[in-house]
Amino acid sequence: MVREWDPRTASSAEIASLLDTLNAVLAADLPQDPPWRESSLREYLAEVMPGERRISWIAQEDPDADGNPGAILGQVHVLLLGNIGVLEVLVHPTVRRGGLGRDLVLRAARRVYQEGFESIGVEVVGDTPAVAFYESLGFTQEYVETRSVLDLSGVDWAELAEMSTGVGAGYRVQFHPGGPPDELIEAYARAKAEVRDIEDGELRPSSYDPQRLRDSLDCLHRRGMKPYIVLALHEQTGEVAGLTEVVVPAQHPTRADQYDTIVVQDHRGYGIDRAIKARMLLELRSAEPQLTEVQTWNAQANEAMLKVNAELGYRTDRDWCEYSVDVAELVHRLDATR
Repeated sequence: MVREWDPRTASSAEIASLLDTLNAVLAADLPQDPPWRESSLREYLAEVMPGERRISWIAQEDPDADGNPGAILGQVHVLLLGNIGVLEVLVHPTVRRGGLGRDLVLRAARRVYQEGFESIGVEVVGDTPAVAFYESLGFTQEYVETRSVLDLSGVDWAELAEMSTGVGAGYRVQFHPGGPPDELIEAYARAKAEVRDIEDGELRPSSYDPQRLRDSLDCLHRRGMKPYIVLALHEQTGEVAGLTEVVVPAQHPTRADQYDTIVVQDHRGYGIDRAIKARMLLELRSAEPQLTEVQTWNAQANEAMLKVNAELGYRTDRDWCEYSVDVAELVHRLDATR
């Protein structure tokens, strides 16, 4: 049975069942990734930015003889933002290749079409069955990033401390757990806006407007995702010359997610990128002692940041690809095969 589903009103048993399916998918496709936890999972699935909507469906087994709800074997949600619907699909490995994934995609695609959107995008992890699945539905690859993972148990902390001080004269490095202070929000947003066209995928957009940046930070907190910020301030002007962002999710608190790392064009060449990322890792060691790994994503053309990450000890893991498809064509193709 497939039905529309709202995580805000779902039972605790349904949230737990969805978590089981999510971890089964991870174990099959990304066995090195840590399993997710139920902590703030409901909020993670429900909370969105202002102006965005998320619509979800689940595929659930029939109730048992005592009327208890069946297990959730699949789930799809689509996030409607800007001019695109961003899709995410889970199908338990035990029921794959039976058409459930296609049915879930069709449900979401029909709604996206009815809502007036023209395209659907999806993140596809390289070397997983999702690649062949989405390509068989007519999705085409638009953008590729490389994920790298840092094992904190192998970090030379003394060397890292030395790296963190390697910033040029005239800059001050600051650590801000929870997000940048409000008096720096506008300068922070300007730094992000200056490089908005560099290595930005469409499905994980950054926030460049000060108010949207505030909304984004608030949304992270509501979803159980704790942000940490390290800034490099240009002492003469007070402007944000560089920034790096890491988020520690309650859902997998042993592995943190690197978000943006940006050095403003006029301030490049002073060692800011390596210094702020090293400082971040030193601060996380104290602030989040349960952390064992940090994962980051970089455009393959961003050789400078890939070099910095290698110096810090990150190891290249696998590609993460953005795929897209015309909604009308997708609905027509899936309806024709039913």
